Amino acid sequence: MDIDELGHRLMGLIEAANTLDALEAVRVSALGKQGSVSALLKTMGGMSPEERQTQGPIINGLRESITTALTAKKADLETAELNRRLATERVDMTLPAPDAPRGTIHPVSQVMDELAEIFADMGFAVAEGPEIEDDWHNFTALNIPETHPARAMHDTFYFPDDMARDGQKMVLRTHTSPVQIRTMTSQEPPIRIIAPGRVYRSDSDATHTPMFHQIEGLVIDKGIHLGHLKWTLETFLKAYFEREDVVLRLRPSYFPFTEPSVEVDVGYSVINGKRVIGGAEGWMEVLGSGMVHRKVIAACGLDPDVWQGFAFGTGVDRLAMLKYGMDDLRAFFDGDNRWLQHYGFNALDVPTLSGGVGA
Repeated sequence: MDIDELGHRLMGLIEAANTLDALEAVRVSALGKQGSVSALLKTMGGMSPEERQTQGPIINGLRESITTALTAKKADLETAELNRRLATERVDMTLPAPDAPRGTIHPVSQVMDELAEIFADMGFAVAEGPEIEDDWHNFTALNIPETHPARAMHDTFYFPDDMARDGQKMVLRTHTSPVQIRTMTSQEPPIRIIAPGRVYRSDSDATHTPMFHQIEGLVIDKGIHLGHLKWTLETFLKAYFEREDVVLRLRPSYFPFTEPSVEVDVGYSVINGKRVIGGAEGWMEVLGSGMVHRKVIAACGLDPDVWQGFAFGTGVDRLAMLKYGMDDLRAFFDGDNRWLQHYGFNALDVPTLSGGVGA
């Protein structure tokens, strides 16, 4: 078969192809490794220079014409297929829309919202402050002088001396207590606030991280006593864990900024081998608290003979672990989307006291 006959035959096959599969078969038979046009191209290597000069343009021209015809036919078939689908396929608009990818709320953010909802119901406002603090707000005003061992106990991240401000060393705040100081020095009592936020200490293991989240509470008013503190903590923990059988145990302790100071234990029960908050089969420490020290009140420019108050603090990450069954604090910061998909919360499930803060 000469080149002209081959070209006519292939053009006929291309024109007759009525599906993309049939057209692909024609392409392979012509331009594939064992195709007829490919076979002609291979013969050019054994031709004399004179034959190659004569036959080369003809064979290459055949290849180009076949390639162009295949491309055009493929476009025609694809257009015809699309028109067929448009004419026959229908979308049922009554069907529910497919689920779109949705993000989830991190457990820390969820618990922050839960705590804000609970304390707002008790009349507490949310207060915030800088995460880079000066030495006075972070330590001195809280009755922690330079020689006090509590400064070493906090495992503080200190900034270099040349970054000091007004003679005060700068630190990454070790607690949110400086927010209490800033509030007491900037507004008149009575005061009722919570101070949630990030804090920093040089510590890292399964239950400690260099950065973690803390929430502290402060009440300053006249006639405040330890009974008010116990009622507030009991009401808060019952609402947060959503159980009425929450039992508290207050143990004497020591904090420089409170006097008297108490550690607060919460009772738990063992269910299916796991500790569940509620009951009193055992005790677990959950927060520290106490009556605000007279020296702290005085340092903020208030008369401790007129104003009294209580303060408390706990770890938000720890509360999340206790309520939602997480056992490794480091997972909170690993950025593993599988963990977040498992423990995360729907963005539309806003915590409410009526619907359940952990709903």
